[in-house]
Amino acid sequence: MYEVALTEAYFPAQKDIDVREITVGGLLRETAARRPEAEALVEVRQSGEIGRRWTYAALLADSERLAVALASRFRPGERVVVWAPNSPEWVLMEYACALAGLVLVTANPAYQVRELRYVLEQSGAVALFLVEQFRGNPMAEIGAAAVDGLEAIREVVDMNDTQALHAAGGEGAQTLPVVAPGDAAQIQYTSGTTGFPKGAVLSHRGLVNNARYYAGRCGVTESTTWINPMPMFHTSGCGMLTLGSLQAGCRMVLVSLFDPHVVVGLIESQKANIALGVPTMILAMLDAYEAAPCDTSSLEMVNSGGAMVAPELVRRAQRRFGCAFSTVYGQTEHSPLITQHYSDDTIDDICNTVGQPIPQTDVSIRRVADNRTAAVDEIGEICARGPSVMLGYHDNEPATAEAIDADGWLHTGDLGRMDARGYVTITGRVKEMIIRGGENHFPAEIENVLLEHASVAEVAVVGLPDETWGEVIAAFVRTEGGREVDRDALHAHCRASLSPQKTPTIWCRVDAFPMTGSGKIQKFLLRDGYLAGQYRGEPR
Repeated sequence: MYEVALTEAYFPAQKDIDVREITVGGLLRETAARRPEAEALVEVRQSGEIGRRWTYAALLADSERLAVALASRFRPGERVVVWAPNSPEWVLMEYACALAGLVLVTANPAYQVRELRYVLEQSGAVALFLVEQFRGNPMAEIGAAAVDGLEAIREVVDMNDTQALHAAGGEGAQTLPVVAPGDAAQIQYTSGTTGFPKGAVLSHRGLVNNARYYAGRCGVTESTTWINPMPMFHTSGCGMLTLGSLQAGCRMVLVSLFDPHVVVGLIESQKANIALGVPTMILAMLDAYEAAPCDTSSLEMVNSGGAMVAPELVRRAQRRFGCAFSTVYGQTEHSPLITQHYSDDTIDDICNTVGQPIPQTDVSIRRVADNRTAAVDEIGEICARGPSVMLGYHDNEPATAEAIDADGWLHTGDLGRMDARGYVTITGRVKEMIIRGGENHFPAEIENVLLEHASVAEVAVVGLPDETWGEVIAAFVRTEGGREVDRDALHAHCRASLSPQKTPTIWCRVDAFPMTGSGKIQKFLLRDGYLAGQYRGEPR
Protein backbone atom coordinates (compact mmCIF):
# COMPACT_ATOMS: atom_id res chain seq x y z
CA MET A 1 0.00 0.00 0.00
CA TYR A 2 0.99 3.63 -0.32
CA GLU A 3 2.38 4.88 2.98
CA VAL A 4 0.57 8.08 3.90
CA ALA A 5 -0.48 9.82 7.11
CA LEU A 6 -3.43 11.99 6.19
CA THR A 7 -4.58 14.93 8.28
CA GLU A 8 -7.85 15.29 6.35
CA ALA A 9 -9.96 12.97 4.20
CA TYR A 10 -8.11 13.73 0.97
CA PHE A 11 -5.85 11.16 -0.70
CA PRO A 12 -3.68 12.86 -3.35
CA ALA A 13 -3.08 11.03 -6.63
CA GLN A 14 -0.08 8.72 -6.43
CA LYS A 15 2.05 9.14 -9.54
CA ASP A 16 4.37 6.13 -9.37
CA ILE A 17 2.54 4.71 -12.42
CA ASP A 18 2.09 7.05 -15.38
CA VAL A 19 -1.00 7.91 -17.40
CA ARG A 20 -0.66 6.35 -20.85
CA GLU A 21 -1.80 8.42 -23.81
CA ILE A 22 -3.05 5.55 -25.93
CA THR A 23 -6.34 4.38 -27.44
CA VAL A 24 -8.01 0.99 -27.08
CA GLY A 25 -7.10 0.18 -30.68
CA GLY A 26 -3.55 1.43 -30.20
CA LEU A 27 -3.13 -0.83 -27.20
CA LEU A 28 -4.39 -3.84 -29.16
CA ARG A 29 -1.88 -3.14 -31.93
CA GLU A 30 0.92 -2.70 -29.41
CA THR A 31 0.15 -5.94 -27.56
CA ALA A 32 -0.26 -7.92 -30.80
CA ALA A 33 3.15 -6.68 -31.99
CA ARG A 34 4.74 -7.68 -28.66
CA ARG A 35 3.02 -11.07 -28.22
CA PRO A 36 1.63 -12.13 -31.63
CA GLU A 37 1.52 -15.89 -30.96
CA ALA A 38 0.32 -15.70 -27.35
CA GLU A 39 -3.21 -16.93 -26.74
CA ALA A 40 -5.48 -13.95 -26.21
CA LEU A 41 -9.08 -15.16 -26.12
CA VAL A 42 -10.81 -18.45 -25.34
CA GLU A 43 -14.54 -18.84 -25.92
CA VAL A 44 -16.70 -20.73 -23.41
CA ARG A 45 -20.06 -21.48 -25.00
CA GLN A 46 -23.37 -21.42 -23.13
CA SER A 47 -23.13 -25.21 -22.83
CA GLY A 48 -19.89 -24.79 -20.91
CA GLU A 49 -17.82 -26.27 -23.75
CA ILE A 50 -14.62 -24.63 -24.93
CA GLY A 51 -15.11 -23.08 -28.36
CA ARG A 52 -12.95 -20.88 -30.56
CA ARG A 53 -9.53 -19.48 -29.68
CA TRP A 54 -7.57 -16.44 -30.84
CA THR A 55 -3.93 -15.45 -30.60
CA TYR A 56 -3.20 -11.74 -30.28
CA ALA A 57 -2.15 -11.61 -33.94
CA ALA A 58 -5.43 -13.23 -35.01
CA LEU A 59 -7.45 -11.01 -32.68
CA LEU A 60 -5.90 -7.89 -34.20
CA ALA A 61 -6.37 -9.14 -37.76
CA ASP A 62 -10.06 -9.96 -37.21
CA SER A 63 -10.66 -6.69 -35.35
CA GLU A 64 -9.02 -4.60 -38.08
CA ARG A 65 -10.96 -6.43 -40.79
CA LEU A 66 -14.23 -5.69 -39.00
CA ALA A 67 -13.13 -2.11 -38.29
CA VAL A 68 -12.55 -1.45 -42.01
CA ALA A 69 -16.04 -2.76 -42.77
CA LEU A 70 -17.58 -0.56 -40.08
CA ALA A 71 -15.60 2.49 -41.20
CA SER A 72 -17.05 2.05 -44.69
CA ARG A 73 -20.59 2.23 -43.29
CA PHE A 74 -20.32 4.68 -40.39
CA ARG A 75 -18.54 7.95 -39.73
CA PRO A 76 -16.13 8.57 -36.82
CA GLY A 77 -17.99 9.60 -33.69
CA GLU A 78 -21.25 7.92 -34.67
CA ARG A 79 -22.81 5.71 -32.04
CA VAL A 80 -23.75 2.05 -32.46
CA VAL A 81 -25.54 -0.09 -29.88
CA VAL A 82 -24.24 -3.59 -29.12
CA TRP A 83 -27.06 -5.62 -27.62
CA ALA A 84 -25.85 -9.15 -27.03
CA PRO A 85 -24.58 -11.56 -24.38
CA ASN A 86 -20.89 -12.32 -23.90
CA SER A 87 -19.26 -13.70 -27.05
CA PRO A 88 -16.04 -13.31 -29.05
CA GLU A 89 -18.06 -11.18 -31.49
CA TRP A 90 -18.73 -8.74 -28.61
CA VAL A 91 -14.95 -8.45 -28.05
CA LEU A 92 -14.32 -8.00 -31.76
CA MET A 93 -16.96 -5.25 -31.91
CA GLU A 94 -15.35 -3.50 -28.95
CA TYR A 95 -11.96 -3.43 -30.65
CA ALA A 96 -13.32 -2.74 -34.14
CA CYS A 97 -15.39 0.23 -32.97
CA ALA A 98 -12.35 1.61 -31.17
CA LEU A 99 -10.20 1.26 -34.31
CA ALA A 100 -12.92 2.80 -36.51
CA GLY A 101 -13.47 5.77 -34.18
CA LEU A 102 -17.04 4.73 -33.41
CA VAL A 103 -18.68 5.07 -30.00
CA LEU A 104 -19.90 1.70 -28.73
CA VAL A 105 -23.11 1.94 -26.71
CA THR A 106 -23.70 -1.05 -24.44
CA ALA A 107 -27.12 -2.55 -23.73
CA ASN A 108 -28.24 -5.30 -21.35
CA PRO A 109 -29.47 -8.37 -23.31
CA ALA A 110 -32.34 -8.69 -20.84
CA TYR A 111 -33.85 -5.39 -22.05
CA GLN A 112 -37.40 -5.24 -23.30
CA VAL A 113 -38.73 -2.93 -26.01
CA ARG A 114 -39.15 0.19 -23.91
CA GLU A 115 -35.70 -0.06 -22.31
CA LEU A 116 -33.90 -0.74 -25.58
CA ARG A 117 -35.74 2.02 -27.41
CA TYR A 118 -34.75 4.48 -24.68
CA VAL A 119 -31.04 3.63 -25.11
CA LEU A 120 -31.28 3.85 -28.90
CA GLU A 121 -33.06 7.20 -28.80
CA GLN A 122 -31.14 8.84 -25.97
CA SER A 123 -27.74 7.86 -27.38
CA GLY A 124 -28.63 9.00 -30.89
CA ALA A 125 -27.50 5.62 -32.23
CA VAL A 126 -27.37 4.92 -35.97
CA ALA A 127 -27.21 1.11 -35.78
CA LEU A 128 -28.19 -1.83 -33.59
CA PHE A 129 -26.04 -4.97 -33.43
CA LEU A 130 -27.83 -7.89 -31.77
CA VAL A 131 -28.37 -11.64 -31.65
CA GLU A 132 -31.57 -13.53 -32.42
CA GLN A 133 -32.36 -14.56 -28.85
CA PHE A 134 -30.80 -15.10 -25.43
CA ARG A 135 -32.15 -17.05 -22.46
CA GLY A 136 -35.66 -17.02 -23.92
CA ASN A 137 -35.60 -13.29 -24.68
CA PRO A 138 -36.69 -12.90 -28.35
CA MET A 139 -34.12 -10.21 -29.11
CA ALA A 140 -34.66 -10.06 -32.88
CA GLU A 141 -38.37 -9.40 -32.32
CA ILE A 142 -37.73 -6.89 -29.55
CA GLY A 143 -35.08 -5.14 -31.63
CA ALA A 144 -37.44 -4.80 -34.60
CA ALA A 145 -40.11 -3.26 -32.37
CA ALA A 146 -37.63 -0.96 -30.63
CA VAL A 147 -36.27 0.56 -33.85
CA ASP A 148 -39.69 0.93 -35.46
CA GLY A 149 -40.10 4.59 -36.34
CA LEU A 150 -36.55 5.59 -35.37
CA GLU A 151 -35.32 7.33 -38.51
CA ALA A 152 -31.73 7.62 -37.24
CA ILE A 153 -31.26 3.83 -37.28
CA ARG A 154 -29.66 2.81 -40.58
CA GLU A 155 -28.87 -0.81 -39.78
CA VAL A 156 -30.01 -3.68 -37.60
CA VAL A 157 -27.36 -6.41 -37.81
CA ASP A 158 -27.30 -9.97 -36.49
CA MET A 159 -23.83 -10.32 -34.94
CA ASN A 160 -23.81 -14.03 -35.79
CA ASP A 161 -24.32 -13.26 -39.49
CA THR A 162 -20.70 -12.92 -40.58
CA GLN A 163 -21.55 -11.62 -44.05
CA ALA A 164 -23.84 -8.86 -42.71
CA LEU A 165 -21.39 -7.97 -39.93
CA HIS A 166 -18.50 -7.51 -42.39
CA ALA A 167 -20.49 -5.97 -45.23
CA ALA A 168 -18.86 -3.10 -47.08
CA GLY A 169 -20.74 0.15 -47.47
CA GLY A 170 -20.41 3.61 -48.87
CA GLU A 171 -21.29 5.90 -45.97
CA GLY A 172 -17.80 6.37 -44.58
CA ALA A 173 -14.13 6.03 -45.41
CA GLN A 174 -12.36 2.97 -46.80
CA THR A 175 -9.46 3.41 -44.39
CA LEU A 176 -9.34 3.65 -40.63
CA PRO A 177 -9.33 7.13 -39.07
CA VAL A 178 -6.93 8.63 -36.59
CA VAL A 179 -8.40 8.22 -33.08
CA ALA A 180 -7.21 10.26 -30.07
CA PRO A 181 -6.94 9.04 -26.44
CA GLY A 182 -9.37 11.72 -25.30
CA ASP A 183 -12.05 10.70 -27.78
CA ALA A 184 -15.24 8.99 -26.63
CA ALA A 185 -14.94 5.19 -26.79
CA GLN A 186 -18.15 4.00 -25.13
CA ILE A 187 -21.44 5.12 -23.66
CA GLN A 188 -22.48 3.01 -20.70
CA TYR A 189 -25.88 3.57 -19.17
CA THR A 190 -25.87 3.85 -15.42
CA SER A 191 -27.72 1.21 -13.51
CA GLY A 192 -30.40 3.57 -12.32
CA THR A 193 -30.42 2.59 -8.63
CA THR A 194 -32.06 5.92 -7.84
CA GLY A 195 -34.03 6.65 -10.99
CA PHE A 196 -33.73 7.13 -14.76
CA PRO A 197 -30.53 5.81 -16.47
CA LYS A 198 -27.99 8.30 -17.83
CA GLY A 199 -25.40 7.58 -20.50
CA ALA A 200 -21.87 7.98 -19.14
CA VAL A 201 -19.48 8.84 -21.97
CA LEU A 202 -16.14 7.13 -21.33
CA SER A 203 -12.89 7.99 -23.12
CA HIS A 204 -10.20 5.70 -24.50
CA ARG A 205 -7.76 7.22 -22.00
CA GLY A 206 -10.05 6.58 -19.06
CA LEU A 207 -10.90 2.98 -19.94
CA VAL A 208 -7.34 1.94 -20.84
CA ASN A 209 -5.65 3.45 -17.80
CA ASN A 210 -8.32 2.35 -15.35
CA ALA A 211 -7.99 -1.27 -16.50
CA ARG A 212 -4.20 -0.95 -16.39
CA TYR A 213 -4.18 0.19 -12.77
CA TYR A 214 -6.60 -2.58 -11.83
CA ALA A 215 -4.56 -5.30 -13.53
CA GLY A 216 -1.37 -3.96 -11.98
CA ARG A 217 -2.71 -4.13 -8.44
CA CYS A 218 -3.99 -7.64 -9.14
CA GLY A 219 -0.46 -8.68 -10.09
CA VAL A 220 -1.41 -9.76 -13.61
CA THR A 221 1.47 -10.96 -15.83
CA GLU A 222 1.84 -12.39 -19.33
CA SER A 223 1.37 -15.90 -17.91
CA THR A 224 -1.92 -15.09 -16.13
CA THR A 225 -5.16 -16.78 -17.17
CA TRP A 226 -8.06 -14.47 -16.38
CA ILE A 227 -11.57 -15.90 -16.30
CA ASN A 228 -14.26 -13.41 -17.34
CA PRO A 229 -17.85 -14.29 -16.38
CA MET A 230 -18.84 -10.62 -16.02
CA PRO A 231 -21.34 -9.12 -18.49
CA MET A 232 -19.62 -7.38 -21.37
CA PHE A 233 -22.33 -4.70 -21.39
CA HIS A 234 -20.88 -3.45 -18.09
CA THR A 235 -17.55 -1.71 -17.45
CA SER A 236 -16.36 -4.67 -15.38
CA GLY A 237 -16.62 -7.10 -18.30
CA CYS A 238 -15.55 -4.99 -21.27
CA GLY A 239 -13.32 -2.62 -19.30
CA MET A 240 -11.60 -4.03 -16.24
CA LEU A 241 -11.30 -7.64 -17.45
CA THR A 242 -11.08 -7.37 -21.24
CA LEU A 243 -8.78 -4.34 -21.26
CA GLY A 244 -7.00 -5.54 -18.12
CA SER A 245 -6.04 -8.75 -19.92
CA LEU A 246 -4.93 -6.71 -22.93
CA GLN A 247 -2.56 -4.65 -20.77
CA ALA A 248 -0.45 -7.69 -19.86
CA GLY A 249 -1.00 -9.63 -23.07
CA CYS A 250 -2.37 -12.54 -21.08
CA ARG A 251 -5.15 -15.04 -21.79
CA MET A 252 -8.81 -14.22 -21.15
CA VAL A 253 -11.34 -17.04 -20.86
CA LEU A 254 -14.67 -15.46 -21.81
CA VAL A 255 -17.74 -17.12 -20.29
CA SER A 256 -20.88 -16.70 -22.42
CA LEU A 257 -23.34 -17.36 -19.60
CA PHE A 258 -22.52 -17.43 -15.90
CA ASP A 259 -23.04 -20.85 -14.39
CA PRO A 260 -21.22 -21.33 -11.07
CA HIS A 261 -20.52 -25.03 -11.72
CA VAL A 262 -19.07 -24.20 -15.13
CA VAL A 263 -16.92 -21.36 -13.79
CA VAL A 264 -15.51 -23.46 -10.94
CA GLY A 265 -14.80 -26.25 -13.44
CA LEU A 266 -12.99 -23.76 -15.69
CA ILE A 267 -10.74 -22.73 -12.82
CA GLU A 268 -9.55 -26.33 -12.76
CA SER A 269 -9.48 -27.10 -16.50
CA GLN A 270 -8.04 -23.77 -17.65
CA LYS A 271 -5.78 -23.26 -14.62
CA ALA A 272 -7.33 -19.83 -14.07
CA ASN A 273 -5.49 -17.43 -11.76
CA ILE A 274 -7.99 -14.60 -11.24
CA ALA A 275 -11.78 -14.38 -11.09
CA LEU A 276 -14.05 -11.39 -10.59
CA GLY A 277 -17.71 -11.53 -9.61
CA VAL A 278 -20.36 -9.61 -7.69
CA PRO A 279 -21.00 -11.12 -4.23
CA THR A 280 -23.95 -13.26 -5.38
CA MET A 281 -21.73 -14.81 -8.07
CA ILE A 282 -18.93 -15.59 -5.61
CA LEU A 283 -21.46 -17.11 -3.21
CA ALA A 284 -22.81 -19.30 -6.00
CA MET A 285 -19.28 -20.39 -6.95
CA LEU A 286 -18.55 -21.34 -3.35
CA ASP A 287 -21.76 -23.36 -3.15
CA ALA A 288 -20.87 -25.11 -6.41
CA TYR A 289 -17.37 -25.90 -5.18
CA GLU A 290 -18.64 -27.31 -1.90
CA ALA A 291 -21.19 -29.45 -3.74
CA ALA A 292 -18.55 -30.83 -6.12
CA PRO A 293 -14.98 -29.99 -5.00
CA CYS A 294 -12.29 -29.74 -7.66
CA ASP A 295 -8.72 -28.50 -8.01
CA THR A 296 -8.71 -24.71 -7.65
CA SER A 297 -5.06 -24.49 -6.59
CA SER A 298 -4.23 -22.29 -9.60
CA LEU A 299 -6.50 -19.52 -8.29
CA GLU A 300 -4.43 -16.66 -6.88
CA MET A 301 -7.05 -13.97 -6.33
CA VAL A 302 -10.79 -13.47 -6.19
CA ASN A 303 -12.13 -9.93 -6.71
CA SER A 304 -15.60 -8.80 -5.75
CA GLY A 305 -17.54 -5.56 -5.62
CA GLY A 306 -20.59 -3.83 -7.04
CA ALA A 307 -22.60 -4.64 -3.89
CA MET A 308 -22.03 -5.18 -0.19
CA VAL A 309 -19.27 -7.76 0.42
CA ALA A 310 -19.95 -9.59 3.67
CA PRO A 311 -16.96 -10.42 5.91
CA GLU A 312 -18.04 -14.05 6.01
CA LEU A 313 -17.92 -14.19 2.21
CA VAL A 314 -14.29 -13.02 2.31
CA ARG A 315 -13.33 -15.58 4.94
CA ARG A 316 -15.20 -18.39 3.20
CA ALA A 317 -13.58 -17.67 -0.18
CA GLN A 318 -10.11 -17.56 1.35
CA ARG A 319 -10.78 -20.77 3.26
CA ARG A 320 -12.26 -22.74 0.35
CA PHE A 321 -10.20 -21.44 -2.57
CA GLY A 322 -6.98 -20.81 -0.65
CA CYS A 323 -6.32 -17.52 -2.44
CA ALA A 324 -6.15 -13.78 -1.84
CA PHE A 325 -9.36 -11.75 -1.83
CA SER A 326 -9.64 -8.16 -3.02
CA THR A 327 -12.69 -5.92 -2.76
CA VAL A 328 -13.03 -3.31 -5.49
CA TYR A 329 -15.15 -0.17 -5.51
CA GLY A 330 -16.11 2.10 -8.35
CA GLN A 331 -18.90 3.29 -10.59
CA THR A 332 -19.60 3.48 -14.30
CA GLU A 333 -18.82 7.21 -14.39
CA HIS A 334 -15.21 6.44 -13.34
CA SER A 335 -14.49 3.79 -15.99
CA PRO A 336 -15.20 2.23 -13.35
CA LEU A 337 -12.63 1.53 -10.59
CA ILE A 338 -11.88 4.03 -7.79
CA THR A 339 -10.39 1.98 -4.94
CA GLN A 340 -8.99 -1.54 -4.58
CA HIS A 341 -7.26 -3.72 -2.02
CA TYR A 342 -3.76 -5.10 -2.28
CA SER A 343 -3.08 -8.85 -2.24
CA ASP A 344 -1.37 -8.61 1.15
CA ASP A 345 -3.97 -6.46 2.93
CA THR A 346 -5.10 -7.69 6.33
CA ILE A 347 -8.36 -9.54 6.80
CA ASP A 348 -9.67 -6.60 8.83
CA ASP A 349 -9.01 -4.16 5.98
CA ILE A 350 -10.52 -6.50 3.39
CA CYS A 351 -13.66 -7.02 5.48
CA ASN A 352 -14.15 -3.44 6.65
CA THR A 353 -12.85 -1.20 3.81
CA VAL A 354 -12.73 -1.09 0.01
CA GLY A 355 -9.01 -0.40 -0.10
CA GLN A 356 -6.93 2.56 -1.22
CA PRO A 357 -7.45 4.67 -4.35
CA ILE A 358 -5.95 3.38 -7.61
CA PRO A 359 -2.94 5.28 -9.07
CA GLN A 360 -3.27 8.75 -10.59
CA THR A 361 -6.58 9.27 -8.78
CA ASP A 362 -7.40 11.94 -6.21
CA VAL A 363 -10.07 10.76 -3.78
CA SER A 364 -11.66 12.90 -1.11
CA ILE A 365 -14.54 12.65 1.32
CA ARG A 366 -16.54 15.85 1.09
CA ARG A 367 -19.19 17.17 3.42
CA VAL A 368 -22.61 16.99 1.82
CA ALA A 369 -23.70 20.33 3.29
CA ASP A 370 -20.88 22.54 1.96
CA ASN A 371 -18.65 20.39 -0.31
CA ARG A 372 -15.63 20.99 1.94
CA THR A 373 -13.09 18.26 2.62
CA ALA A 374 -14.16 16.17 5.61
CA ALA A 375 -11.98 15.23 8.54
CA VAL A 376 -10.30 11.84 8.76
CA ASP A 377 -12.94 9.21 9.66
CA GLU A 378 -15.79 11.70 9.13
CA ILE A 379 -18.64 10.49 6.92
CA GLY A 380 -19.27 12.42 3.72
CA GLU A 381 -19.65 11.94 -0.03
CA ILE A 382 -16.91 10.02 -1.84
CA CYS A 383 -15.47 12.08 -4.69
CA ALA A 384 -12.82 11.20 -7.27
CA ARG A 385 -10.74 13.15 -9.78
CA GLY A 386 -8.35 11.94 -12.47
CA PRO A 387 -8.02 10.45 -15.97
CA SER A 388 -10.79 7.88 -15.45
CA VAL A 389 -13.59 10.42 -14.89
CA MET A 390 -16.20 10.30 -17.65
CA LEU A 391 -16.36 13.00 -20.29
CA GLY A 392 -19.93 13.65 -19.15
CA TYR A 393 -23.45 12.33 -19.54
CA HIS A 394 -24.51 12.10 -23.16
CA ASP A 395 -26.79 14.96 -24.16
CA ASN A 396 -27.45 15.86 -20.51
CA GLU A 397 -25.51 18.94 -19.46
CA PRO A 398 -27.50 19.58 -16.24
CA ALA A 399 -26.79 16.05 -14.96
CA THR A 400 -23.12 16.38 -15.95
CA ALA A 401 -22.78 19.68 -14.05
CA GLU A 402 -24.41 18.06 -11.02
CA ALA A 403 -22.05 15.08 -11.12
CA ILE A 404 -18.74 16.86 -11.88
CA ASP A 405 -18.10 20.09 -10.01
CA ALA A 406 -16.08 23.12 -11.11
CA ASP A 407 -12.89 21.66 -9.60
CA GLY A 408 -13.21 18.43 -11.57
CA TRP A 409 -14.45 16.27 -8.70
CA LEU A 410 -16.79 13.45 -9.68
CA HIS A 411 -19.46 13.21 -6.98
CA THR A 412 -20.25 9.51 -6.69
CA GLY A 413 -23.40 9.84 -4.58
CA ASP A 414 -21.87 7.28 -2.21
CA LEU A 415 -21.30 8.03 1.46
CA GLY A 416 -18.13 6.89 3.15
CA ARG A 417 -15.19 7.75 5.35
CA MET A 418 -11.41 7.66 4.93
CA ASP A 419 -8.89 6.75 7.59
CA ALA A 420 -5.44 8.31 7.99
CA ARG A 421 -3.93 5.66 5.67
CA GLY A 422 -6.29 6.54 2.82
CA TYR A 423 -8.42 3.40 3.15
CA VAL A 424 -12.06 4.05 2.32
CA THR A 425 -15.16 2.54 3.96
CA ILE A 426 -18.58 2.72 2.26
CA THR A 427 -21.44 3.68 4.56
CA GLY A 428 -24.34 4.16 2.13
CA ARG A 429 -25.77 6.42 -0.55
CA VAL A 430 -26.39 10.15 -0.20
CA LYS A 431 -29.94 9.67 -1.45
CA GLU A 432 -30.36 6.46 0.59
CA MET A 433 -29.32 8.05 3.86
CA ILE A 434 -32.15 7.50 6.34
CA ILE A 435 -33.12 10.47 8.50
CA ARG A 436 -35.05 9.18 11.50
CA GLY A 437 -36.09 11.73 14.06
CA GLY A 438 -33.45 14.15 12.80
CA GLU A 439 -30.64 11.61 13.05
CA ASN A 440 -28.74 10.38 10.00
CA HIS A 441 -28.45 6.60 9.59
CA PHE A 442 -26.35 4.84 6.97
CA PRO A 443 -27.83 1.64 5.50
CA ALA A 444 -24.49 -0.04 4.79
CA GLU A 445 -23.57 0.01 8.47
CA ILE A 446 -26.78 -1.82 9.40
CA GLU A 447 -26.50 -4.19 6.43
CA ASN A 448 -22.97 -5.17 7.44
CA VAL A 449 -24.20 -6.20 10.88
CA LEU A 450 -27.15 -8.19 9.53
CA LEU A 451 -24.96 -10.02 7.00
CA GLU A 452 -23.01 -11.49 9.92
CA HIS A 453 -26.12 -13.40 11.05
CA ALA A 454 -26.15 -17.01 9.84
CA SER A 455 -29.77 -16.85 8.62
CA VAL A 456 -29.22 -13.82 6.34
CA ALA A 457 -28.16 -14.48 2.74
CA GLU A 458 -28.74 -10.94 1.42
CA VAL A 459 -30.20 -7.78 2.91
CA ALA A 460 -31.15 -4.27 1.87
CA VAL A 461 -31.89 -1.58 4.43
CA VAL A 462 -34.29 1.14 3.26
CA GLY A 463 -35.94 4.19 4.80
CA LEU A 464 -39.73 4.24 4.72
CA PRO A 465 -41.85 7.36 5.32
CA ASP A 466 -43.37 7.73 8.79
CA GLU A 467 -45.60 10.49 10.19
CA THR A 468 -43.90 10.48 13.60
CA TRP A 469 -40.23 9.93 12.81
CA GLY A 470 -40.04 11.23 9.25
CA GLU A 471 -38.55 7.90 8.26
CA VAL A 472 -38.27 4.49 9.88
CA ILE A 473 -35.74 1.77 9.11
CA ALA A 474 -36.86 -1.31 7.20
CA ALA A 475 -34.80 -4.41 6.46
CA PHE A 476 -35.61 -6.48 3.37
CA VAL A 477 -34.09 -9.90 3.98
CA ARG A 478 -33.47 -12.92 1.79
CA THR A 479 -32.86 -15.78 4.20
CA GLU A 480 -30.67 -18.84 3.84
CA GLY A 481 -32.78 -21.75 2.59
CA GLY A 482 -35.87 -19.56 2.15
CA ARG A 483 -36.85 -19.86 5.80
CA GLU A 484 -39.05 -17.30 7.54
CA VAL A 485 -37.47 -14.17 8.99
CA ASP A 486 -36.88 -14.57 12.73
CA ARG A 487 -37.53 -10.95 13.67
CA ASP A 488 -36.74 -11.41 17.35
CA ALA A 489 -33.41 -13.06 16.63
CA LEU A 490 -32.37 -10.44 14.07
CA HIS A 491 -33.52 -7.62 16.35
CA ALA A 492 -31.39 -9.03 19.17
CA HIS A 493 -28.46 -9.49 16.79
CA CYS A 494 -28.63 -5.83 15.73
CA ARG A 495 -28.98 -4.58 19.30
CA ALA A 496 -25.79 -6.42 20.23
CA SER A 497 -23.82 -4.31 17.74
CA LEU A 498 -25.89 -1.19 17.06
CA SER A 499 -27.56 1.53 19.05
CA PRO A 500 -31.35 1.15 19.41
CA GLN A 501 -32.25 3.85 16.90
CA LYS A 502 -30.26 2.05 14.17
CA THR A 503 -32.11 -1.24 14.62
CA PRO A 504 -34.76 -1.86 11.93
CA THR A 505 -38.35 -1.68 13.08
CA ILE A 506 -39.89 -3.24 9.95
CA TRP A 507 -38.79 -6.62 8.59
CA CYS A 508 -39.71 -7.91 5.13
CA ARG A 509 -38.84 -11.33 3.77
CA VAL A 510 -38.06 -11.41 0.04
CA ASP A 511 -37.32 -14.34 -2.25
CA ALA A 512 -35.36 -12.18 -4.70
CA PHE A 513 -34.34 -8.54 -5.01
CA PRO A 514 -34.99 -6.19 -7.92
CA MET A 515 -31.49 -5.89 -9.41
CA THR A 516 -29.73 -3.67 -11.90
CA GLY A 517 -27.85 -5.20 -14.82
CA SER A 518 -24.60 -4.82 -12.87
CA GLY A 519 -25.85 -6.70 -9.83
CA LYS A 520 -26.91 -3.85 -7.52
CA ILE A 521 -30.11 -3.93 -5.49
CA GLN A 522 -32.55 -1.26 -6.65
CA LYS A 523 -33.61 0.08 -3.28
CA PHE A 524 -35.99 2.65 -4.69
CA LEU A 525 -38.02 -0.23 -6.14
CA LEU A 526 -38.14 -1.92 -2.73
CA ARG A 527 -39.37 1.33 -1.20
CA ASP A 528 -41.93 1.93 -3.94
CA GLY A 529 -43.04 -1.70 -3.83
CA TYR A 530 -43.56 -1.61 -0.09
CA LEU A 531 -45.65 1.54 -0.30
CA ALA A 532 -47.71 -0.07 -3.07
CA GLY A 533 -48.39 -3.11 -0.90
CA GLN A 534 -46.17 -5.55 -2.81
CA TYR A 535 -44.20 -6.48 0.32
CA ARG A 536 -45.62 -7.51 3.67
CA GLY A 537 -43.70 -5.87 6.49
CA GLU A 538 -43.74 -7.20 10.02
CA PRO A 539 -43.02 -4.64 12.76
CA ARG A 540 -40.90 -5.53 15.76
